[in-house]
Amino acid sequence: MSADNSQQLTATKAFKFNPFNKEFHANPYPTYHRLRSEEPVHQLFVGGDWVLTRYGDVKAVLRSGLVRSHDQSELIQQKNQYLQDKGKNLNALVHISNKFLFYINPPDHTRLRGLVVKAFSPTVVERMRPRIQEIVNDLLDQVRNKGTMDVIADLASPLPVTVIGKMLGIPNEAQNQLHQWSNVLSRILDSLVSVEEYEILNKAIEEFQEYLRDLVAKREKDPQEDLISALIAAREENERLSQDELLATCILLFMTGEETTVNTIGNGILALLQHPEQMKTLIREPTIIQIAVEELLRYDSPVQMTKRIVIDNLEIGNQTIQAGEKIILCLGSANRDPAQFANPDQLNFNRCENNHLAFGDNIHYCLGASLARTQAQIAINTLVQQLPDLKLASDKLEWRKNMVLRGLKTLPVTFTCR
Repeated sequence: MSADNSQQLTATKAFKFNPFNKEFHANPYPTYHRLRSEEPVHQLFVGGDWVLTRYGDVKAVLRSGLVRSHDQSELIQQKNQYLQDKGKNLNALVHISNKFLFYINPPDHTRLRGLVVKAFSPTVVERMRPRIQEIVNDLLDQVRNKGTMDVIADLASPLPVTVIGKMLGIPNEAQNQLHQWSNVLSRILDSLVSVEEYEILNKAIEEFQEYLRDLVAKREKDPQEDLISALIAAREENERLSQDELLATCILLFMTGEETTVNTIGNGILALLQHPEQMKTLIREPTIIQIAVEELLRYDSPVQMTKRIVIDNLEIGNQTIQAGEKIILCLGSANRDPAQFANPDQLNFNRCENNHLAFGDNIHYCLGASLARTQAQIAINTLVQQLPDLKLASDKLEWRKNMVLRGLKTLPVTFTCR
């Protein structure tokens, strides 16, 4: 073996991927590139989970039928046992989280998803487009005379809160509180959460459930044209939906429906600000917005990772992953894989066959993907058309404390008052 090859092998072996590293959190893509090049089937030094970063591997595993969804409630139950020994508990969090769609598998997953999927179909979502446009216009009217705005706080965040709230039948005055609970609960997706944080999550779940129980009781007496009323009707039909499943589904829809949309809009606007030529292209050609949003989703995906458990031995890249072991599928890395996308680190609105994995794949494909896309299309296009001279107000970007989801805390911009 040559000296150069020996040094390269040593460097490769020395690489220990740390998904909690601050530099990785700020910009994961250089690390993804190194993993794809040096060790695309990587085993974490701590915990032993496998990490897959190539597009082909990630897509194949999602479609393999040899994995099941990772049940985070198992980890929460371990934390719960620890707290119970100290006279505390996470009972509400354990009880509800094991009914979240992204943690359950068929046949329960098939049954629950079937009850709500029609409400998020492209046809239904398309009918919502005029109302979404009205909401975006109203939000921009509140800032257009200020010359500055926070894209997250003033647009990306309130938009899905209003839209999902309307779908579920949440009164306007309660939507801000549900938004706060949802922000807290988004941390449930991560693996490294302290016991203290889990206690905060448990309190949020308790309060969220209490609110929803009261609302469900009102809808039982006086049904409305909303999703909660529809779910109540489904529950009463052959008892296909339990009370706990109804509450868990409502919490999940509000939580994930908001998070994916906020991150899609925020990450998308940031990418445009960092690529002014593409911004100019979109301003000149607003009809390309659907293609543009797909490329923005690929370029900086709102969901970076998802975890699965192997149910039968899996052969990937000369490695055998044993049944029972866990796999972290890096969607963000797959969407920057040069084997699938030419010049993947380039934002390109002329990209053909953009089959990205931003919303996952197969049975756990994001339920609200169509709604998130539509809101992003309207919000991003309206913003750049109405305020075409947007500029970053600060180079210091702070990302939210979340490993699975990728999104900014704030995105301050300036523009000419209109």
